[in-house]
Amino acid sequence: MTALTLSTAAAAGLRADALVVGVAKGPKGPVLATGAEAVDKAYDGRLAATLETLGASGAEGEVTKLPAPSGFKAPVVLAVGLGAVPEKDEDHSLESLRRAAGVAARALAGAKKAAFALPLTGAEDIVAVGEGALLGAYSFDTYKASAKDPKTAKAPLGEVTLLGAKPRDKAHKAAVERALAVGEELNRARDLINTPPNDLNPEAFAALAATAAKEHGLKIQVLDEKALTKGGYGGILGVGAGSASPPRLVKLSYTHGKAKKHLAFVGKGITYDSGGISLKPAGHNETMKCDMSGAAAVFAAVVAAARLGLEVNITGWLALAENMPSGSATRPGDVLRMYSGKTVEVLNTDAEGRLVLADAIAKASEDKPDAIVDVATLTGAMMLALGLRTFGIMANDEALRTTVHELAEEAGEPSWPMPLPGHLRKGMDTQTADIANMGERAGGGLVAGLFLQEFVGEGISWAHLDIAGPAFNESAPFGYTPKGGTGTAVRTLVALAEHTAAGDLG
Repeated sequence: MTALTLSTAAAAGLRADALVVGVAKGPKGPVLATGAEAVDKAYDGRLAATLETLGASGAEGEVTKLPAPSGFKAPVVLAVGLGAVPEKDEDHSLESLRRAAGVAARALAGAKKAAFALPLTGAEDIVAVGEGALLGAYSFDTYKASAKDPKTAKAPLGEVTLLGAKPRDKAHKAAVERALAVGEELNRARDLINTPPNDLNPEAFAALAATAAKEHGLKIQVLDEKALTKGGYGGILGVGAGSASPPRLVKLSYTHGKAKKHLAFVGKGITYDSGGISLKPAGHNETMKCDMSGAAAVFAAVVAAARLGLEVNITGWLALAENMPSGSATRPGDVLRMYSGKTVEVLNTDAEGRLVLADAIAKASEDKPDAIVDVATLTGAMMLALGLRTFGIMANDEALRTTVHELAEEAGEPSWPMPLPGHLRKGMDTQTADIANMGERAGGGLVAGLFLQEFVGEGISWAHLDIAGPAFNESAPFGYTPKGGTGTAVRTLVALAEHTAAGDLG
């Protein structure tokens, strides 16, 4: 686990394996960012020219290494691109700092310590750089024999020291604590997403949640298959019916004595999704261990909120099941009686996420929270609509949808508000049950949102985050985002919790 420290030491005198500086892309070549002054001076004012000679432009994500000048204790200077030079009187955006720190941390895998001399004008910058470094340093090598071989192993960057930040300043210390809480818990979510389904079934996920609850003083309740049957959770039981690993519903509660608001976060936790009887074709099931990314995000966000001591009560609901085909599996045409009492005709067993979420949302509604936010890798339609880096936001409350969207953007998680057109609801009408789990194919992501809305308690504000696109990155790493599980939505949920604790939720 990467450590994060602050230092006011001079760049030249700090012992480290590398010194990281920022460089921006100017109209006439690379432009040094604040923090690089000492290195530039040691290069007789020619650091930018030297970098340009080496091919650097300052473009986002660019990395250039060069020997440190004489007198520096760090042997290497790593210049990382920040993107375009900011407009006059503006600073580099928090997201550009976050991405640059992530790129630098990943490039320094194998190093024990690095000093980051990136622009820090306040506590927000410290959070961004610290968070980016922790997320960029992440790697998942639990199952690789080479990771245990000292000759081939390349451990993540061991320690990041932020130069220019004050270790004794309360705001700066709080900034580091926030970066650590969010960064470490988001990386915990990534670990869960990347864990193969033969090691992470619903029971195993629930056990991990129980361990974390004990560590962080959270209350936990785990409903096993017997309790789910007794309680009438037909959606969760129906999805898990075909698996040898029975489903679970986990309630994770964080409370604060001064809290005035209560949030409920609900996460889809399909630990493996084969599609069930409506089996996914080859090429569409190889990464379906990531279908529990919503539950991982909710789990991580609740723990992060507890670590930060936020003045808000949060209940996290993890709807955990494995969707498999077998003689006991739910069939297309079966009717499930949900926890809410409504009946659902299952037309496609691969539209299973909405079934487990519906039960969890109905149960969460009984606590009358001020808002419910569900997170799910729900539809391929949302991926087609918004691509692989942006999640969709639907809601029954426009103000909440706007708030979640704005907080997500500020946190560095691209999102887009989506509608819930009422005319699409008719497509889920069925002669057999109250509602079908499928509707019109066009606008499938919106149809799924409309289905979930049916199970939200009366008068409760609700938002739905469809993270199908950005939850699992199958391409090369970029910024602070690794290949594999990304942990998307964790920062949005934490930001919403902070926003609510501050009294800003309507």
